[in-house]
Amino acid sequence: MSIYLKNYKNGLINWYSWDDKLFQKAKEERKPIFLSIGYSTSQWCKVMREESFEDETIAKLLNQNFISIKVDKDERPDIDKYYKNVYKLMNGQECASPISVFLTENIEPFYTAAYISPFSKGTVLGFQELLQVIIEKYANDKETMIAKGQEVLEYIHPKNQKIEATRLNKSILNTIKKHTIELRDNENGGFGDAPKFPHTSTADLLFDSYELTGDKELLSSALLTLKKMAGGEIHDKNRGGFYRFSREKDWKNPRKEKMLYDNANISAIYLRAYKLTGEDFYKEVAFQTIDFMIKDMYGEHLFYSNSLDKNDDSIFIDNKIIVSWNAMIIDTLFEASTIDKKYLHIATDTVDKLLKQFYINGELYHTQDNRAFLEDYAYFGIALLTAYSVTDEEEYLIFAQTILNRAIEKFYEYGRWRFSNSDFTLYDDIYDSTYPSAMATILYLMDKISPLVKSDYSSFIFKTLEMNSYNLMRQPLSSPKMTKMLLRYLYK
Repeated sequence: MSIYLKNYKNGLINWYSWDDKLFQKAKEERKPIFLSIGYSTSQWCKVMREESFEDETIAKLLNQNFISIKVDKDERPDIDKYYKNVYKLMNGQECASPISVFLTENIEPFYTAAYISPFSKGTVLGFQELLQVIIEKYANDKETMIAKGQEVLEYIHPKNQKIEATRLNKSILNTIKKHTIELRDNENGGFGDAPKFPHTSTADLLFDSYELTGDKELLSSALLTLKKMAGGEIHDKNRGGFYRFSREKDWKNPRKEKMLYDNANISAIYLRAYKLTGEDFYKEVAFQTIDFMIKDMYGEHLFYSNSLDKNDDSIFIDNKIIVSWNAMIIDTLFEASTIDKKYLHIATDTVDKLLKQFYINGELYHTQDNRAFLEDYAYFGIALLTAYSVTDEEEYLIFAQTILNRAIEKFYEYGRWRFSNSDFTLYDDIYDSTYPSAMATILYLMDKISPLVKSDYSSFIFKTLEMNSYNLMRQPLSSPKMTKMLLRYLYK
């Protein structure tokens, strides 16, 4: 059980885990379901736990009238992604953690929120008042709630989905430059306004575009971002590593939370900047970031998921092991080892431990208790391929192709990719949210492994690009990793 779930185990609310038997219990007792999704270092998850979930009146209302489910979003990213889509559909905007979802006994969502305050404010109901309204409506007007939930599900799972395809061509490079100039922050680096996130895959795409065109404006846009980030408060110059985001557009006032995936991808992009420019500054930032992860987030040959700086100068570490995130740092460590050999033994130790502990009888796992998702196959495949390219150990290449082929069998569907094979249909998308799209990454794996093996993956790559061509050609910076793949396809 994760640290996040343990925090709720002995609380006032009778929390259950996501389970088929539980949904049967909801049907038998004819109770609505309250689903709460979060993670250990989320500020608003902590606030909601202290304010609402430790309130005796709220706990009593939930225990008597609802089946309450608690999910760690890092352990079950499929549930998190799915209900973030539901939230966006119902509220017209994105949401962070926590996600609060009310469902019928048949798992039809009829109300979604993010953080819910225990106190009413204006027309917004507090948690206690909201629960009382839902209890009353579920008792007296359940049909309306069921109808609303079914309507939401019809939008989430359309029966006839229209696919708009457009011609894939090299003019996309002009669009990349145009959108870069329009969206970049010329003073502070990065793209857009506050809050500011690293968006390393955008910098990576600009490096690719520069190498294809020689256009130094694309290169300088990426390098400005890296220099400003390294000089900003988002970069912890005392302990090392980068925080998750800054609340100001000049990289100040960061949320003091460090994620393994961020720091793995950030150190990788600084390594690439060093290889492109030869400037030691980028190498030093990359190595300092890697060293921070080894010092603070590494134990028993595997890397922990995230950390949080506390007010008393202590550090909270969530020691959860996520395969996809470990794969990201393994890939970075092998790349770093081509510059400094000291990182090679940590890279090989970690990849071997991950194979031994999470690849069991031909089945890959996401965590110790959850089977792998598309992102685990994609990122672990890349890490294994990089391990092969650095060490020449053929075993890594064999594992990489085995994992790739297994991913195709499990997740590929005529140009679309399922994110998971769980109890509901969830397809992956092309957008890089907290880290690059799993679908784009599995295409990248296919492209990189193709010259090394006898199998031909070109039809999978083309079909996936074709299915997403309309959005790719019009908004390339919205999906940088997939756009990177499109450039590799066009310029072969």
